[in-house]
Amino acid sequence: MGVGGEPLFSQMEATAARLLSSVEPREIPMGESHRTDVSNTEQPDISRRGFIRAGSAVSVAVAAGIPATAASAKDGETTSAHDTINIGIIGTGGRGAGAANDTLTINSNIRLVAMADLYAEKCERVRKSLSRRHGEKVAVPDAKMYGGLEGASKVIEDSDVDLVLLTTSPGFRPYHIAEAAAAGKHIFAEKPTCVDPAGYRVCLEADRTARKQGTAIVTGTQYRRQKNYMEAMRRIHAGQIGDVVSATTRYCTSGIWNRPRKPGMSDAEYQLYNWMHFIWLSGDQIVEQAVHNIDVMNWLMEGPPISAYGSGGRFTRPTGSQMWDNVSIDYEYPGDRIMSFQCRQIPHTKGENGSVIYGTKGTARIGAANKAASLYDQEGGETWTMKGDIGAAYQQEHKDLVDSIRAGAPIVELKETAESSLTAAMGRMAAYTGQKVDWEFVSEKSQLDLFPKNLSMDGPLEMSPYAVPGVTKLI
Repeated sequence: MGVGGEPLFSQMEATAARLLSSVEPREIPMGESHRTDVSNTEQPDISRRGFIRAGSAVSVAVAAGIPATAASAKDGETTSAHDTINIGIIGTGGRGAGAANDTLTINSNIRLVAMADLYAEKCERVRKSLSRRHGEKVAVPDAKMYGGLEGASKVIEDSDVDLVLLTTSPGFRPYHIAEAAAAGKHIFAEKPTCVDPAGYRVCLEADRTARKQGTAIVTGTQYRRQKNYMEAMRRIHAGQIGDVVSATTRYCTSGIWNRPRKPGMSDAEYQLYNWMHFIWLSGDQIVEQAVHNIDVMNWLMEGPPISAYGSGGRFTRPTGSQMWDNVSIDYEYPGDRIMSFQCRQIPHTKGENGSVIYGTKGTARIGAANKAASLYDQEGGETWTMKGDIGAAYQQEHKDLVDSIRAGAPIVELKETAESSLTAAMGRMAAYTGQKVDWEFVSEKSQLDLFPKNLSMDGPLEMSPYAVPGVTKLI
């Protein structure tokens, strides 16, 4: 699994295999319905100081949009709230550096002690930047800055690390989550948490493992902790616009980055370097980016959709990219409710990012990022509005996570984010194949597993062409 050509993540794959031991074997195509008894799963010695358990209260924000159930910590764990929680980060790109900065900013008595990235020099740059901002909260020795594919396991295996931040490209996410959960770590996992049905099932098992042993898994779905979103959802669920009958959501932007191949790069290293353009790593725009809006719709509808049907295509992607540049999906939710979804990344086009919710007594409009959320009556009169603050929401997810650990009631919300990630993947599968795809198939029966076997940085890796409806098969 390392840079020398050794098979990828032998430990990680063994963990995933154990978690999925009672599920149908995973097959490799071209590219929570089942229940598994984990009562006999061997549990590790959970943490350095018994989950860092103490007496601070869980933030009030947890109550809105987050499942009410939390894992119970093990008996007899009485660590003080003043004890330090040690953090390791896996993936030090822009989102990883941002997550580390957010948690170091909002939380006291925490310390960053380990870092991993495909390129160790990125760890060094981020360590310097974070040290300037946070001083002694950054205590990563040179010996605990890891490069290569094996770096993730080194951070997870570190007995000094209590909490891991998982911020690599999304294709790795379910397997890093599974390995960290099996190691008894608390987890922050960026969205999406999976890009295919195989990864979704790994996430479900990791969710159960965390609940059983009492470790936290909080995810990077910051809208569920953004105050105007939370209040809008509370009002909608209380009936202020009547019964929800339909919704639209858009995540339409201009183009996105592309990293040209450097001389000497192997196929595998190039795909890892230019990860957004390879579906096994990113899941395409609908999964990697637009999952935020899809998660809001699942929150609104209080669960995943029944089916997806749609289309899309590509006009502007660079040669070699597997991505489409636009996707449009109709998702059907229980109660004959249709959510019309669209995402697009095309230069020089008009952007739109937000959601409109239609009820029997009015409508709601919820803008992205710092835009307002507003409710309207049937005549179009505004009945309520609140401005957004996405920066505060990014920090709040980390505060809620650490507060829940210290309160001895760790939050576990992986299942909900995995469902939203699979909802996005289901839409991609419908568009790519030109077929109608239902939740039962994608969650229980689909054998789509995009993660390559025996991955190594210097090894070969097939670069498949982009999907073509009517040619690409539904697996």
